[in-house]
Order: sequence, then C-alpha cells, then structure tokens
Amino acid sequence: MALALKEAEAAALRGEVPVGAVIANGGAVIASAGNRTRELADPTAHAEMLVIREACGKLSSERLTGHDLYVTLEPCAMCAGAISFARLRRLYFGAADEKGGAVVNGVRFFASPTCHHTPDIYPGMAETEAGLLLKDFFRGRRD
Repeated sequence: MALALKEAEAAALRGEVPVGAVIANGGAVIASAGNRTRELADPTAHAEMLVIREACGKLSSERLTGHDLYVTLEPCAMCAGAISFARLRRLYFGAADEKGGAVVNGVRFFASPTCHHTPDIYPGMAETEAGLLLKDFFRGRRD
C-alpha cells in the first residue's frame, strides 16, 4: 500500500484527485498507477483502470487471477466492474468513499447477484493516510 500512496501523492502533484493503485502477485509488483483523468481527458482513467490495463498488457492476459489490487480509495462502480472482470484475487483499499464508492458503500457491486466474480475484500488498509491525502487535496482546492 505504500507504493499506492506514493502514486496518489504523484497524482495530487499533477492536479489529479490523489488515488493510487498497485497490482501485485506475491511480493512482486506487476503494475502501479495514479489517477490521470484530467491529464488524459478521459473519465475512465481512474488509477484502478490504468493499473489493470497495464498489468493485463504486461501479462498478455485479460485475467489477473491470483493477483491482488491495492488502492488508496474505495473503488467506484466502474472500477469494481473491471476488478470483477479481471478476476483479481484480493482487493485492499484505504479510505471508504461514501459518495462514490461501490464496494462497502453505494451499490455494493460485489454483493449483486449478477456479479461474476468477487475478490476477497480488505477495507481500511492505510485508511488514515489515504484519507488525509484526499482531505488535504480538496481543502487546497477550496482555499
């Protein structure tokens, strides 16, 4: 999660909402990314989407079975769908997102009977650090 937090910090420096993500298998990092929606003018360029694309490209596979995703913020519905389709083994996330999250908040995507694959879910990892990054970022935007 430390690398995901570094990706989130880098995203904030680029003026992006500070969210970072890492895909790992065992102790090996396969891919890492931070939000780039503004930079790429792409509403799908969330950290989770970018890191899934990168990992799939490196592995030449649309499935990431046996891989784990670490992300600093609770994934939205779009990202939860991608996580499910990628068949990620575990999802670790930091701060909960009461407005946009879709894992433990909102639509609770993985609890849907139409969800094809549900990863093991571990919320609250580095929650304080991830939450502070977001609060500081948005406080700075309001000031």
